[in-house]
Amino acid sequence: MPLFGSTFSPKKTPPRKCASLSNLHLLDRSTREIELGLEYGMPTMNLAGQSLKFENGQWVAESGSFTGDRREMQRLRKRNQQLEEENNLLRLKVDILLDMLSETTAESHLMEKELEELKSHSRRRK
Repeated sequence: MPLFGSTFSPKKTPPRKCASLSNLHLLDRSTREIELGLEYGMPTMNLAGQSLKFENGQWVAESGSFTGDRREMQRLRKRNQQLEEENNLLRLKVDILLDMLSETTAESHLMEKELEELKSHSRRRK
């Protein structure tokens, strides 16, 4: 009996008796989809009484469910556009103020340097 010579050999598994007891694998694809329910359709959900469906990566209201809220949607879109314009104006104002601040700071530093130079010239004269 060798010390390191024995190798591990697992038992072989017996072959399976039957691959499947169902005959659905013999059906064509369309029949299988009908039988197994693989045709899901569009995902839909209902929020606050409004039905939405998922199309092209976005949730879209189903036709007829927003009949009373069209005016509200238009009002909200208009308000959203106004707020975006106001936001753009405020960003522009902030940029202008930052430019003015940096210009004033640069002028202040230049004036301080000039003042220091004048002080050093006046000390040399004395």
